[in-house]
Amino acid sequence: MKITKLELFHVKPRWLILKTHTDEGICGFGEPIVEGKARTVEMAIRELEPVLLGQNPLQIEHLWQVMYRGAFYRGGPILVSAISGIEQSLWDIKGKAYNVPVYELLGGACRTKIRMYAHCRGESPNELAEAAKKLKNEGFTAVKIGIDAPVSNVDSMAYVEHQAARLQAIRSAAGPEMDIAIDFHGRVSPAMAIRLAKAFEPFYPMFIEEPCLPENVDTLVRIANSTSIPIATGERLYTRWGFREVIEKQAAVIVQPDLCHCGGILEAKKIAAMAEVYYGSIAPHNPLGPISLASCLQLDACTPNFLIQEHPTLDEKWDLGVGFLKKPFVIEDGYIDLPEGPGLGIEVNEDFLREQRYSGDWETPRYYYEDGALAEW
Repeated sequence: MKITKLELFHVKPRWLILKTHTDEGICGFGEPIVEGKARTVEMAIRELEPVLLGQNPLQIEHLWQVMYRGAFYRGGPILVSAISGIEQSLWDIKGKAYNVPVYELLGGACRTKIRMYAHCRGESPNELAEAAKKLKNEGFTAVKIGIDAPVSNVDSMAYVEHQAARLQAIRSAAGPEMDIAIDFHGRVSPAMAIRLAKAFEPFYPMFIEEPCLPENVDTLVRIANSTSIPIATGERLYTRWGFREVIEKQAAVIVQPDLCHCGGILEAKKIAAMAEVYYGSIAPHNPLGPISLASCLQLDACTPNFLIQEHPTLDEKWDLGVGFLKKPFVIEDGYIDLPEGPGLGIEVNEDFLREQRYSGDWETPRYYYEDGALAEW
């Protein structure tokens, strides 16, 4: 079997879907994307294409090493995201070639269903409480909220109290059974992260995500040592080398590799194994589309230290594959059943991809810097 073609679909302004073709008619799908940089990633894929054409798609580890180590410069979001989407498509091909789900090729299933968490949205504490109750009634056992932006490096007591009130409202509405995660989005200074964590502790958060930017691991360690709340990070880290220091210094006990950015399915499996040595868990990051989710579910199924899976919780359910997949994913009582189909376990609706081809203006960055703080456009 040989790779014959890499086909790309730009779908809506933020999604890029890859289809890898072979000479035996078996094709695989992946989701190579950097949010807001779809066309840049496309060019990176085109630059990798010559080393893939004519190669055996079943030699996934070999091809990964060729793509990653074949040039002088390594790593970073663009290159590794391009590799990630290609790698996902190769696993899809391999699973289809052997007629088994990807997780069967990675050691077999550790569970029969995948626990999901939902994004809980609302402007006020009351709105968040109502949203949390609605999600609980839908069967979810865990939700995640984000803190308000902007945040000054040293912000006021009023800011801290308002953020705590939002969390308290959800806890009061959903009860002690509901897990609540809080995403700081890396927009908080270490000093404010410590103050916010102290205010949040009485409400028993599941974890704090990206309490500060990930570049300075020692600072993240200082935050982790200041609170009883588990720390999670990893969406902006690439390959096992990017996670090494975070795991070794125990700066986080929950690692969050994004399978569209970290190097793909097998690379995330390796990162999870590194975390397992330090008794850490993995909660794959996924704010993207259904191919990303499909890849995550394959990893979740076969990874012993898997904790919980994110999905964007879009009203249109595009993230679950509505429109994109002939059989979208279904969340029942907060779980997705173990996928049983070969490869990534999905059948892509290519007519939809072609109908939704995007040619308009592209996304601008979501945040900008002003007066010492990150603000949202």
